[in-house]
Amino acid sequence: MNKKIRIQKALSENGLMSRREAEKAILDKKIKINGRVAQLGAKIDPMSDVVHIESKKIDLKSYHKNIYIMMYKPRGYVTTTKDELGRKCVMDLLKDIDERVYPIGRLDKISEGLLLFTNDGEFANFMMHPSSNILKTYRVTVRNNITDEHLIKLATGVVIDSGKTHPADLRVISKEENRSVFNITISEGKNRQIRKMCEAVGLNIIRLKRISIGSLKLGMLKPGQYKYLTPEEIRAIKSGFKKNKK
Repeated sequence: MNKKIRIQKALSENGLMSRREAEKAILDKKIKINGRVAQLGAKIDPMSDVVHIESKKIDLKSYHKNIYIMMYKPRGYVTTTKDELGRKCVMDLLKDIDERVYPIGRLDKISEGLLLFTNDGEFANFMMHPSSNILKTYRVTVRNNITDEHLIKLATGVVIDSGKTHPADLRVISKEENRSVFNITISEGKNRQIRKMCEAVGLNIIRLKRISIGSLKLGMLKPGQYKYLTPEEIRAIKSGFKKNKK
């Protein structure tokens, strides 16, 4: 038996509009449920009830089907759904999630930061495909005094085992004796790419954290914490998805 939820919650969680926008649309009599004008606070079953917004039929079944989560992956966890070696997996941190989801892309065991989860295969493929050119920014701490020569090489592209990397954007955050921190933004997602790039120019990484993917930012999440993407975040990142499909 499917659980009924408030119409404004269903519209909001499905990324169609915010709850406030949904409440206004209901008060303006722009929403109908099974042919009748919706009342504020009305509950629906997204799997069976028919909803129209300004005469346009809306498919709310995806409310139960498509889940989007962002996590601050801590160091020490592998990015797999299960591990035969008995290592800690990122899925261990999602025990309170009833829906079955899987990680989009990877962060290696000793890296940390923003990691996405979904059960939307088409969306996951878009996010991971090289042609999508999704920008990803990493905060890198190295045990070196970073120089202009290092920055120029990383920015213009270096040769790693999979070929020459695409140009990258860099911004130095701090420089101390034998310790430098910088942000690097890339549009690729090759295996352990940032580590291999730094190794290629003689930089020794001591901490690597992904802080953003596209329009999504790690924000105030702490290691091990996660949250569902907001309707605004879903709309923002899906806008690129829709453009790519045209």
